[in-house]
Amino acid sequence: MTDRRLQKLIFAGCRELGIDNDTRRDLQLVTTGKDSLGDMTEAEQRAVVAALKEKGFRPGGHDGRRPKADRSDVRFAHVLWRLLADHGEVQMRGAAGLNAFIRRRFADAWGSTPIDIDRMQDAAQIRDVIEALKSWCRRSGIELETGK
Repeated sequence: MTDRRLQKLIFAGCRELGIDNDTRRDLQLVTTGKDSLGDMTEAEQRAVVAALKEKGFRPGGHDGRRPKADRSDVRFAHVLWRLLADHGEVQMRGAAGLNAFIRRRFADAWGSTPIDIDRMQDAAQIRDVIEALKSWCRRSGIELETGK
């Protein structure tokens, strides 16, 4: 595989996992000691692909859409994010935008944040995300239909 094809694979993996450019560079630095793909050897780029696979990346293993999250509360967070996006409240749609929001909003409070919301397991943290998104919806005048 050529260096360029490996680079495309790395970008695809980051997109699938919701990893932004800064986080990708951090991952590359930790994995290879280099933060630039252009400075890496083919073997180092393969190591980055392997690191992405450890985080759940499945090259060619999907139809371009993210699989549904296992947890219903995480799926609800995605629904709230989509509502905000549909009303023009967010700059970046989809999981990548939601993951970026979580990193910006909760990194200081939690000390660290997950790379991908779909991999979150801490119910209290997921509840924090949902409450923040619900508050944003209320401030934006977006009505939430609830059965309660």
